[in-house]
Amino acid sequence: MFDRTAGTRGPRRRSRHEGVAARLLVVPLLAGLVLLIGAPATAAQAAPGCSGRPAKTITFATGELRVYKSRAHACAVTVARKPGKRRAMSVTLQPRGGRVVKDSGSFTQMAGPVTVNALNRCVRATGAVAGKSAATGWILC
Repeated sequence: MFDRTAGTRGPRRRSRHEGVAARLLVVPLLAGLVLLIGAPATAAQAAPGCSGRPAKTITFATGELRVYKSRAHACAVTVARKPGKRRAMSVTLQPRGGRVVKDSGSFTQMAGPVTVNALNRCVRATGAVAGKSAATGWILC
C-alpha cells in the first residue's frame, strides 16, 4: 500500500467503514436539501391543501378568495389579508346541481380548503373575513 521510505506507491484504499459513513451523511443532507428547496411554486399556489392551477382570485377589503381547478376537482380557500388575530372566516364552494361545501369558524390565517367534484361542471364560491365578503358567480364552465 504505502512505503514510508519511498513515498506512496499507489492510490490509498478506503476501508469499508469510510464508504458507509460517507453514504450515511449524504442521505440526510439530500433530504434536507429537498425540504429547503421544495417543489417549484408560485405565489398564487401558496394555499396549502389545494392542488391544481389557480383559476380565479378575488380580492376584497379584508382578504382574498382563491379558487383552484384540477382536471376533476375545484378547490377554494379564503385567506386573510392581515393574518394574526382570530376572526370569523368562511369559504363555500358549490358545483352546479350539487350541495354546498362550507368551512367556517374563527381562524387566524385561512378558512378552507374545501374541495368538490367539478368534472365538466360550473362552480361558484364565496369567501368572508370579518364581515366583508366576495363571491365568484358561476365560473369554470
